[in-house]
Amino acid sequence: MERTLILLKPDCVHRRLLGRVITRFEEKGLNFVAMKMMQVTPELAKKHYAEHVAKPFYPALESFITGGPIVAAVIEGLEAIRVVREMLGATSGLKAAAGTIRGDYSASRQMNLVHASDGPEAAAGEIALYFRPDEIHPYEPTITPWLRARDES
Repeated sequence: MERTLILLKPDCVHRRLLGRVITRFEEKGLNFVAMKMMQVTPELAKKHYAEHVAKPFYPALESFITGGPIVAAVIEGLEAIRVVREMLGATSGLKAAAGTIRGDYSASRQMNLVHASDGPEAAAGEIALYFRPDEIHPYEPTITPWLRARDES
């Protein structure tokens, strides 16, 4: 099992798309093992986007991510990082394929609804930024035998 962090960004919250996005991941068979609504502070934004802080676009990025509440979640599943990123589609909603979350609901590069970790190291670090270990609750859904074969775990 692999874990990844997703952030349902302020545009997702304000556009009332939380349920639709969460449903897409659940219908894929991924498990939500942690979730909370919160406000990203400038300090947290600087930690999360540390590689971008010196770039010219960072002030707009920080303003956006701190501009409203987000929902942070940890998703668990087989190849969760790759699966989630493919479900999201290209970063720009204008370039994302129809059928992806961004392709269906976004028409912007920055206002692209959801952040997802881009690799195992990033996922571990990002999960630790947003969740304490005691806030993560893994479980085995009773439907699992109907989602994948026993040898696929």
